Amino acid sequence: MPYTAQIEDAKKKFEAVLEEQLKRVEKMKAEKEFIDYDKLDQIIIGVVGGDGIGPAITEQAERILKFLLKDEVDAGKVAFKEITGCTIEHRAEVGKALPDDVLDELKQCHVILKGPTTTPRQGDPWPNIESANVAMRKELDLFANVRPVKVPAEGIDWTFYRENTEGGYAVGSKGVNVTDDLAIDFVVQTHEGTERIARAAFEYAKKAGKTRVTCVTKANVIKTTDGNFLSVCKEVAKDYPGIELDDWYIDIMTAKLVDPKRRTQFQVLVLPNLYGDILTDEAAEFQGGVGTAGSANIGKRYAMFEAIHGSAPRMVQEGRDKYADPCSIIRAAVMLLEHIGYVDKAKALEKALDECMYTEKKLVITGRDTGATSAEFADYVMSKLK
Repeated sequence: MPYTAQIEDAKKKFEAVLEEQLKRVEKMKAEKEFIDYDKLDQIIIGVVGGDGIGPAITEQAERILKFLLKDEVDAGKVAFKEITGCTIEHRAEVGKALPDDVLDELKQCHVILKGPTTTPRQGDPWPNIESANVAMRKELDLFANVRPVKVPAEGIDWTFYRENTEGGYAVGSKGVNVTDDLAIDFVVQTHEGTERIARAAFEYAKKAGKTRVTCVTKANVIKTTDGNFLSVCKEVAKDYPGIELDDWYIDIMTAKLVDPKRRTQFQVLVLPNLYGDILTDEAAEFQGGVGTAGSANIGKRYAMFEAIHGSAPRMVQEGRDKYADPCSIIRAAVMLLEHIGYVDKAKALEKALDECMYTEKKLVITGRDTGATSAEFADYVMSKLK
């Protein structure tokens, strides 16, 4: 039989993927309840600067958080932990997306504020290691990627619940080149993984007084994994009789987000990993681009909050990192404050940031010396909090 050896090799690799994912399913089934921050003696906030412009902008968000949480820090209720090893240089040195020493430090924290990290691509001087973001989400089981997008003037108020640990990204580095002519990648969907992201979306909708959750798939073509994702969302919806579930295919949904008549009808959207990655970047453009949007990555034990843009190494090479826009990571800091229970402080920071970005605009970030530095912009935001 032609290609017998190649097929047998591919089967062994697929078998290893199956064993890994079945173990993950059993681990999910044994999960405990969400952490209760009110019961902690001290909340530890880890700060990961990352790569490129990451350290420059993350420093400013950290300054603002320390400003808002000064009393809590002084009282020992909140502590900050600097984690400096999550750089492309260290990750390349040890050959791991998430070095063991960094993972140990992350697990000492309850929530993490994270700057952008560099993921090597073809032609880069770095080895082919997995995305640090993907690795962190898997290792800390941060299954819900939450991205809000609000443009009141356009009637836009969307909250995206993107499944973070499955889909096309789950085993993205474990595809198989069967022959020079045939390559296969894997898409992972589990009942447990889908149920918990769907329930998280419906719980948020219930608490926030929303009336609609929209499930986005391509279940008409990708019938097994996407079909199961949609079926589980329908199951979960039965537990929330006051909230309507509708479903859209990813291709038409990208069009309807730019349809002024239709887009105002969407409220909470729940999506598999890849579709969520694409759609949330499109959605962020309505708000002013990915530089304006923050992102939350929520698990039952840990949570990570980050800017959603890249590390922009060219800005560092050109000496412009101090002019990088900190708005996305500051927006993530708003979400962090809300998540750990400081809702009033979160609302105050969100209001101050919106005023500085959209209403008053006394300082403008251009990414060059024609605009404000990130530190000057952070000072501007803090001036609205006094």
